Amino acid sequence: MASFTHLDGQGRAHMIDISAKPPLKRTAVARGHIALQPATVALLRGGGVPKGDAIATARLAGIMAAKRTPEIIPLCHPILLSHIAVAVAVEDAGVTVTATVSCTGATGVEMEALTAVSAALLSVYDMCKAVDKTMIISAISLLEKRKEQP
Repeated sequence: MASFTHLDGQGRAHMIDISAKPPLKRTAVARGHIALQPATVALLRGGGVPKGDAIATARLAGIMAAKRTPEIIPLCHPILLSHIAVAVAVEDAGVTVTATVSCTGATGVEMEALTAVSAALLSVYDMCKAVDKTMIISAISLLEKRKEQP
């Protein structure tokens, strides 16, 4: 099993020194799902959610969350993100959110992609909670991470 790089010799959390790592183009893709009742899906498709446009709000929540990841996830490095795309797909069983995040830097962007998906799904939950008491957020996962020469 790999060691935890965020722990020092005494088991205390610390931020990793990435200063010696070369800058590479780094991309991460994450996805998650929120299960909704058919009536809630119909409201989303018809623009009838009482709080407003849940899809546009979820997309913006995801973008904003990716940019603020180091403020809410301990030990994450602040990264100059060059691209954030949040796709929100309304499906018969609910909503699937996919986030793609890129940067050119010394560390990856998987936490930013995962945070974007989480916040977007939480935004859907918040906007639909008055009409659906059975929502379940699930399957938040990292689908891909890659690095290449810029």
